[in-house]
Amino acid sequence: MNDTSLLLRLAVAIAIGLLIGLERGWQQREEAEGERTAGLRTYTLVALLGALSAILAGYTSPVFLGLSFLGFALAFGAFAWLEAKTERNFSVTSVVAALITFSLGAYAVLGDLQVAIATGVAATLILALKQPLHSWLRRMTWLEIRSVLILLAMTFLALPLLPNRPVDPWEAINPAEIWLLAIIIAAISFAGYIAIRIMGSRAGVALAALAGGLASSTATTMTLARMAREHPAASPLLAAGILLAGFVMVARVLVVASALNNALLLPLAWPLGVAGAVLLGAAGFLFFMHGKGSKEHPDLQIKNPFDLGMALQLAGLIAIISLLTKIIGNTVGNAGLTVLAALSGIADVDAITLSFARLSQNGIGVGTAALGIGIAAAVNTAVKAGMAFSLGTAKAGWIVTGTSVASILAGGAAFALH
Repeated sequence: MNDTSLLLRLAVAIAIGLLIGLERGWQQREEAEGERTAGLRTYTLVALLGALSAILAGYTSPVFLGLSFLGFALAFGAFAWLEAKTERNFSVTSVVAALITFSLGAYAVLGDLQVAIATGVAATLILALKQPLHSWLRRMTWLEIRSVLILLAMTFLALPLLPNRPVDPWEAINPAEIWLLAIIIAAISFAGYIAIRIMGSRAGVALAALAGGLASSTATTMTLARMAREHPAASPLLAAGILLAGFVMVARVLVVASALNNALLLPLAWPLGVAGAVLLGAAGFLFFMHGKGSKEHPDLQIKNPFDLGMALQLAGLIAIISLLTKIIGNTVGNAGLTVLAALSGIADVDAITLSFARLSQNGIGVGTAALGIGIAAAVNTAVKAGMAFSLGTAKAGWIVTGTSVASILAGGAAFALH
């Protein structure tokens, strides 16, 4: 290591110490001088101490770095204990922050600079977000905590145990891939649920439709349609919410499909983009015309969309559709896949989107996959129009149906002309 490189690493170590020290010093800015264990200067010197210890360990022995860290930990811990005893403050955050600062100073000399910088920024961010994190934790329910734990268990415990290879004669079902896709959809649904919890369900129909469309556009449509029946005067506003949730569904299908296979981006961008633009334009017009003066703000009640039963059902549905897609594709051909896509779109869009996007990589053609996904989205859009009629009011039903028909026709024309 030459002198220039060493000086750069020392500078990074000092910068990390300054960053963490700035946050710690600001948190303790109300305390008088001499009444706190460490502040801006101390944390900067701690990082420099770690860097110098790593340098000296290179000239002597790696044991020197370990002894230096141990000595610093004992000394800093003793001062922190005296402070805690005096102030009756039992927080250990400052001690952990100091140990991390020392370690990052040493790692800046011995390891990858980008990793050291990223870790320093992450540590500072965690320290700075004390109040928001504590406030968020107080608002969490046991149902939400359990859902997070289940999602983590599905990802880090169950997924590694599943075989990552086809297990059926048609080579259509890969348990690890199926489970991973179920995790992705569950995580998206849970993110939508959290968005509703954070932003509030009474913030307006538009906010509820956006967040609800991310979690489940079908559930959102059912909820808003029922609200329309209870509040007939707000039918145009609630119909706008249904259309906005449909737009979110179309956008989600495009993002998920292109993320799994980027070759689907261009074939799907035009039809889904045009169809989504019609839905979004109509929703925007209705919100502009009826949203400002309306006092109807329905309480969107969406239960936690993520639980173990839902995840298992979704995984099973994806597996069945994948198997049927493979079998029909081998025996009947593209016409059979089109029928399967239409039937799947009645109840769900995500499963057929995931199956077709995955199989388009090595099982079916990109054009066939794009057509199937488009048909599923069109059928699902038509089903939402039926829900608006059957569960809501005639006015909401006609608005949603007319816009849905225009959206489907526009998307179909864009697909045919592209």
